[in-house]
Amino acid sequence: MDETRITEKQAYDKLVECGLRPSMQRIEIMKYLLSHPVHPTVDDVYTGLEPEMPTLSKTTVYNTLRLFAEKNAAQMITIDEHRVCYDGDTNTHVHFYCTKCGKITDMNVDKVPELHSKEIDGCLINNVQVYFKGICKDCREKEIEEKSNK
Repeated sequence: MDETRITEKQAYDKLVECGLRPSMQRIEIMKYLLSHPVHPTVDDVYTGLEPEMPTLSKTTVYNTLRLFAEKNAAQMITIDEHRVCYDGDTNTHVHFYCTKCGKITDMNVDKVPELHSKEIDGCLINNVQVYFKGICKDCREKEIEEKSNK
């Protein structure tokens, strides 16, 4: 798993920066999000934190992640009606969703599509998400290997 070492202070500071009151549970959930840049689901976050926080409920994780998304402390990535993931990186960047293995990764794209205007047809735009769907490099390599072994 791709993990990054994030301190409690970094998580605390991000919450304050986004106008959120930093409770113990919010700090730990934010720390998890920032430490695990694999775009976890509510279940992933709950499963990762529950052993250290036995009083944590899945409902608390769900509500906290939704609040983070509302306050721009995290991005909510809606892949389809069955899968919602969260990203602690709120900078504009592109995601890639592998339709074969289901993994979501950040893509290194030189120029992320940007809006020239924050307003389109009278609507105020406050969030832009770009993601591509396809088959990731690992799955493609597995397919090629399987075909060559036949």
